[in-house]
Amino acid sequence: MKRFEGKTMMVVVRGYCRVCSVVVLGVLSVLPLVRAQQKEVSRASACVPSDLAALIVPDGLSVRVSPVAVLGGQERSALEHAENGPAILSPFADRTAREAYKVFEREARQGHPAAMVNLAVSSLAGRGTPPNAGAALYWLQEAVNRGYAPASYNLGILYFKGCGVQQDYAEALRFFDQASRSGDAASEVNLGYMYDHGLGVIQNHAVAASWYRQAAERGEPQAQYNHADLYLHGEGVPHDEAVALAWFQKAALQGHTTARIMLGSMYALGRDTPKDLQSAYLWISAATFEGDTRGRATLLSLETQLTPEQLTEAKLRARSLALRAAPSPNVALLH
Repeated sequence: MKRFEGKTMMVVVRGYCRVCSVVVLGVLSVLPLVRAQQKEVSRASACVPSDLAALIVPDGLSVRVSPVAVLGGQERSALEHAENGPAILSPFADRTAREAYKVFEREARQGHPAAMVNLAVSSLAGRGTPPNAGAALYWLQEAVNRGYAPASYNLGILYFKGCGVQQDYAEALRFFDQASRSGDAASEVNLGYMYDHGLGVIQNHAVAASWYRQAAERGEPQAQYNHADLYLHGEGVPHDEAVALAWFQKAALQGHTTARIMLGSMYALGRDTPKDLQSAYLWISAATFEGDTRGRATLLSLETQLTPEQLTEAKLRARSLALRAAPSPNVALLH
């Protein structure tokens, strides 16, 4: 049984993510709550793609780079500005990838750790420069030496995935632990995942729960989902479906589609909450509106049990939830 990996993402300044578990209702009957593992990402695709920009549209994510403040003078125009957030390295930026690489390189040589991280990711991805894993590792280590948590996180990702280095879970654990000391939620959820599954360390669900909780309390939806799943199955924590429901709801409110399906399933089953088919339909439908179709058969079943008025209201509320903007993660997916 496998929960989500924290974040398999490399920060162009931040990220890792967990393999989904999902519960849906059958067309004619309700299925029990179970976990289903996604396909493993092939080793061949473990490294950053050669075109980071390709991640923006397909995955719905912004490929973010260091905060604009670390760049000096006119170089700021090399990056497309995000409102109230870091700059975004966009395929439509005014400057070429090579020019952006030069900005990162100059700032890195002047000692800016955020620029070092961006230079490392650009080197690994071959964006604006030929791919060079050695250079990526060098600049990440330089940033780590300056106590920069995102660099420790990224090195953890490289060792976890075996990208540019030999896969080494113990080293990944060490770097995630370094980053977690600065309160990095992505590293905390990855530490939880590694203890959860005994990767580079003896399996310990109780320790995993502790790490998940820290990240969950920082608002990390993946950690909230994982923490809920532990309570649902009584692994490392007491079996408590009321607590699981509360954490699934926190993740669901942030747009975590699997949490929405789980929450809907618990409402449909009446698991430690009054049975509420309209709420079940609302949450599973919200996940479907966002492209997660695993609950489609369940929705068809629920439609036969709700009045037209209940369906109309649930659909309107579900669409509103789906349209609610989720926080943009500061990550570039490695796969």
